[in-house]
This record gives sequence, structure tokens and C-alpha cells, in this order.
Amino acid sequence: MKTDIQIAQETKMLPIKEVAAQYGISEDDLELYGKYKAKISNELWEEVKDRPDGKLVLVTAINPTPAGEGKTTTSIGLAQALTKAGKKTMLALREPSLGPCFGIKGGAAGGGYAQVVPMEDLNLHFTGDFHAITTANNLLAALLDNHIQQGNALGIDTRQILWKRCLDMNDRALRNIVIGLGAKADGVVREDHFVITVASEIMAILCLATDMKDLKERLGNIIVAYNFAGEPVTAKQLNAVGSMAALLKDALKPNLIQTLEHTGALVHGGPFANIAHGCNSVMATRTALKLADIAVTEAGFGADLGAEKFFDIKCRKAGLKPDAVVLVATVRALKYNGGVPKDQLGTENLEALKKGIVNLEKHIENIQKYHVPVVVTLNSFLTDTQAEYEFIRNFCEERGCEFALSEVWAKGGDGGMELAEKVIHTLETKESHFAPLYPDEMGIAEKIETIAKEIYGAGKVSYSPAAKKAIAKITEMGFGNCPVCMAKTQYSLSDDQTKLGRPEGFDLTVRDVYVSAGAGFVVALTGAIMTMPGLPKKPAADNIDVDENGKITGLF
Repeated sequence: MKTDIQIAQETKMLPIKEVAAQYGISEDDLELYGKYKAKISNELWEEVKDRPDGKLVLVTAINPTPAGEGKTTTSIGLAQALTKAGKKTMLALREPSLGPCFGIKGGAAGGGYAQVVPMEDLNLHFTGDFHAITTANNLLAALLDNHIQQGNALGIDTRQILWKRCLDMNDRALRNIVIGLGAKADGVVREDHFVITVASEIMAILCLATDMKDLKERLGNIIVAYNFAGEPVTAKQLNAVGSMAALLKDALKPNLIQTLEHTGALVHGGPFANIAHGCNSVMATRTALKLADIAVTEAGFGADLGAEKFFDIKCRKAGLKPDAVVLVATVRALKYNGGVPKDQLGTENLEALKKGIVNLEKHIENIQKYHVPVVVTLNSFLTDTQAEYEFIRNFCEERGCEFALSEVWAKGGDGGMELAEKVIHTLETKESHFAPLYPDEMGIAEKIETIAKEIYGAGKVSYSPAAKKAIAKITEMGFGNCPVCMAKTQYSLSDDQTKLGRPEGFDLTVRDVYVSAGAGFVVALTGAIMTMPGLPKKPAADNIDVDENGKITGLF
């Protein structure tokens, strides 16, 4: 069996100018990065912004398991199938982080015959967006420490510095560090921390900004620390905005590449959904809606994280109104949720399926709370049985959901035709009455509890003393109207990754809360979630290599 990278490397790509031409994008509106990738110029948006929007389809999933679900693969395969069905379709996806690429999962460009290419470029440095975000983040950190060293005119309390450095690589040793050691000229000694780039506020800002003016305003609003009077100190006060914006000038522009079947894909931004807001850029999604009849996008991890943040943060901030949701599951993952060990998932087990399908049921119910039509799709595996398919189909149809099998990994767009037909039917016959889960004016604690109880199924929420104090301070500072970005394990609906299926009535623990004033949301840290992941015992990096001709292998 061919690996994903072999399939990608054997595909004949179209020059990106030809892909762009399919959507009426002229060569003048492209900033080329070689033959097969390009950035979209700022001028294109001015040309298309008054066009009517196409339909917006969100792809999300059940909670991830070791059995795999294939959300990005489904998104790409669906876009290819919709194109085959005669619909002008464009993808709007996130860029992969180097952390997971070299850590736990390898590449993140889809899989099999449903991939975006060039996959090696996308999975590695791509067009340098993450480098620009990392550098802008660390420039602000350097300016902050330099300000303190050079006399601290703003009276910054070094015990109350919020801004962390970042790196786009899993590195547990950088979570807690001491900086400024050495001679007096080497800086002020203090404890510091790193987050992974995809969890940084600048990543969120880039993904939520609508243009350069908005980007600069958001950058200026970043709260980096508090002074000795307990007042916030911002990036604007450190005179950091102009230089940070200069580093992000090109990163702000969406990137255009293609699928294996030459459907256009705007791949831009990449916040994780377990520790950040989990959606690609507003600029990419808006542009896709103007250029295509149907825009297919995805949000990270399960619907309890990615979809909730897509609805309650991204759609709220950008005024987006999704028309349909595709919810991805697999027979294997549902049996895993029903208690079947990973090495026995290939055996038919309807009893385990009945136990585990409650995870899918909860996600269906959650999406329906946003009043958006749902299509459930199963990524098919050779070991699945017809009886298992029929049980899941009946289960979904009883709950008012369309259902389709997906074989896009093995067959590309041809394997997604059933799903494409169900999506088209849903878009043409069912109305979306999208509304967020909670109003802006609801208090921070009430928003956290609404998400915890309505989306996760918690019985109550417990706050650490630090979290209670932080909520009071954030509210006093005027950020009580912000939406909440929950940082939670992706593996369970609860904050305990060992609780599979549909846990109910549990106690969700909020250990800390902080405001990302530039992004415009409040972050709540739950359970033991980390904003700087570590590498596993056997990282994916062990299998990645490049030969003397420059050909990369082992990248999934």
C-alpha cells in the first residue's frame, strides 16, 4: 500500500496560476512562491468583497481516538467530490504545525487520494507564516524585557508578566525557564515560559484579523504585563505594533494551493483547537466564500472544541453564517468509545457500537443547538461490516441527520460522491438558522458554565482561587463581553481524557483564566491541559528523512 507522501509525490500538479484561473483570479493577484503555491494579494479582496457569498460548510468530528477519524481528509475529499458534481468549490483549511508533524502524528495535509499538495512544503515551512508569527511574538518578548532592562519607565511588575515566548515545536523543557542569568547587562532575572506558536495570541490575531488596520489595532491591544499599580501594560505602550506588523505583512495574506484533483485550497493560519480557537483565518474563509459556490472549511479536533469555537468565536467575530455541518466518525472510533481495545477494532461488535455511539449522539445534539443542519459521514475501513453501517445510518436518520459513507481516502472525489450529494441536498432543502450558544453580555463564569454543561455535559464547574480572582479582574477591566476560548483535552467531552463515550454530570475544573485582548476572547484553562506540548517516547521525527536528491520520506 502506498503511503500518503508517495501518493502526493506521484501526482502531477497544475501550475498554481492555472488553479487560480479556475476561480477568476488573475496572475496579477498572485504572489508566487515557486510554481505550485502562491499568496493572494490584498487587491483581490477589494475586487471581490461586494460579491454575494457562497454556501459555507463546516467539517467537524467526534472526539479523536487512536483509531483515527480523518476530518481533514474528509474536508478535502468532499471538496473534490463537490467539484466533480459541478459545484465551484474552494477549501479553507489550517496550516499544519511542526509540533505534531515531528511529534505524534506525522503530516497534516489529508490522506490517501484526498490530500492538498505540495504536501511536503505544507507540512514543513510552507510560505513562512508560522516563522513570521513566532518572530513577531518573540520580538514583543524581547522589547518587553529590554524595556525593563533600560529603566522600566512603564513600571512593569516583573512578577506579573503575562507575555510568553513561543516556538512551533513540541518541547516540554521550555515550559518553565529562567531568563536573564549572567552579568547585569544580560537582563533582569525572572521566570519565563514558552507556548507552542499555534497557541500564541498572535496566531489568533492573524486568524481573526480582517485587514492590516484591524491587525495593527489587535496587536496594540495585547496585554503583556501589569504595572506596580495593577494596571495593564499593552504592546502599543511598548511601541511594538509597527515592527510586529512589518513582520506579519506577508503572513496576513492567504495561501493558495491545490488538492490532488486540482480543487483550490486557501490554507492559512493554524491555531490548535484544544488550547486555542482551532480555525483557519477569517480572511481565507471570507475569500473562499466570494470565489466559490461552496466553501468547505474545518475546525480542529472534535465538535466540542473546534466546532464550538468556530460558532461562538469565529462566526460571532466575523459575521459568518454556516449553512451545514458535516460530522465525521468511523465505526472503529465508535467501538473504541464503546470499550473495545485498539487491537480488536477490526471485529464486528454491535454491542460495543451501541455503547460508543453515544459520543456521536452528543455531538449531533450539540450542533443542533446552533440550529445548523447536520450530515453525518463515516470514513469507511475494510474491516467495517454492513450491519455496523446500517445501525449507524438508522441512528442518524432517527435524529434528523442525513447520512453518507465516505471512501475519499481510497478513491478521492469519486469516493465522496454520496457525501457530496447529501451535502448538496441539505444546502438546497434545509435552512440554517445559525445562532451562537450564548449572548455577548453573559458573564464570563456563566459563559464557561454554559459551554461546560450544554456542550460537554458537565454537572458543575469548579474554579481554583486563581481562576476566580482572574475572572473578577478581567470583568473589572471591561472584557466581560468577550467570548470564551476553552482549553481542554481533545480526547474526551470532559476534562479527563480517560472518560470516553458520553460522560455526564462530571465536575469540570477551571484552573486559570486570562484575557487575550488582541484576539478578543478570554481563555479558560481546564484540567491538566498544557500550552506547550511535549514529544512522545517515539516521535514521528524518527521516521523522517531526505535522500541525496532532496526527496523527503517518512512524513506520514
